[in-house]
Amino acid sequence: MNSIILQPSIQEFIANNSTVSISKLALQKNPFPEVEWKLILNQIEAKSKAKDKLPTWFNAKNILFPSKISVEQTSSEATAMYKSNLVSGESLIDLTGGFGVDDYFFAKKIKAVTHCEINPELSAIVQHNFEQLQVTNIECHSGDSFETLQKSNLKWDWIYIDPSRRNDAKGKVFMLKDCLPNVPENLDFYFEKSDAILIKTAPLLDISAGLSELKNVKNIHIIALENEVKELLWELHRDYSGAISIKTANITKTAIDTFDFEWEQSQNLPNYGIPKKYLYEPNSAVMKSGGFDEVAIQFQLTKLHKHSHLYTSEELVDFPGRIFKIKAVFPYNKTEIKQQLSGKQCNITTRNFPETVENIRKKWKIKDGGHDYSFFTTDANTNKIVVFCSKIK
Repeated sequence: MNSIILQPSIQEFIANNSTVSISKLALQKNPFPEVEWKLILNQIEAKSKAKDKLPTWFNAKNILFPSKISVEQTSSEATAMYKSNLVSGESLIDLTGGFGVDDYFFAKKIKAVTHCEINPELSAIVQHNFEQLQVTNIECHSGDSFETLQKSNLKWDWIYIDPSRRNDAKGKVFMLKDCLPNVPENLDFYFEKSDAILIKTAPLLDISAGLSELKNVKNIHIIALENEVKELLWELHRDYSGAISIKTANITKTAIDTFDFEWEQSQNLPNYGIPKKYLYEPNSAVMKSGGFDEVAIQFQLTKLHKHSHLYTSEELVDFPGRIFKIKAVFPYNKTEIKQQLSGKQCNITTRNFPETVENIRKKWKIKDGGHDYSFFTTDANTNKIVVFCSKIK
């Protein structure tokens, strides 16, 4: 950890330039010849990445940042806050501490948090930052977290793990056994140290694949931020063997859209039919969950087609996703498209449709943007149709 970066004049320079382009700054002469220019530029670049993602760190004084990749890979404050509501009790150990964002929020709910980080430099940075942020109930351990667990006689209320993919796992199908630490291999050992384990994985992990590698899974949380799935959270409880709950959450600036269902429990099928008055498009967390039939059944909606994943109703319902008022429905053919859309401006989405948005725009000379929305899709009678709408939510 380079404490020279903490000189007031350098900190002021970093703060004043956190919105300036790095390539532009790199061409300037270093105003602090006693410090490597690259070191200062790295701080500025990492800090700028934290502006929207980590406002607490961005706005605090004397914060040290690791590489911009560490900042890019860390949880956002919004998702870390969500995670903190899943845990409770006296103690939690984070086996893969990283930049410490999750632990900062865990520490608001848990009496004593242990942050383990194998990289000594990153561990020192995190400890320094917790001091600046006046967090006093997090203990930082530098070294292998497996050894920390082995040497300790403690039993924690929670173990938290964010495994990272091994470098040699690139190109392979995402499996937990290809990550560090190897959670499936170590699971029995972890359960000796805690009755509750929370695992964070990338959205790339297939839910069925994760379930084939893990046991005692009680809840799976699918977290999206502004309609982009950011992480899957696997909640494991020792000796648990009941139904698995899928909990989806799309966090926006104003609300959290949620939708829950039980994994592979529903035997019912939704109703299929033609578009009615309103059209519904699930958010990305619901799409990742695979709960395509469950969302129709729970909200009493009609599904347009088994594979279209678009829903409709006569009465307006509150829905975890985008909601549209249908203005027109017409078949996908030359006459109709020319008459209704050619040369006009419209937002286009395709669902279960053989052509790409790009091809449709080019072919029919449809401009992007505006207030109208067109869904190119397949209906219950397997006809190719266009649903022309205005957005409600």
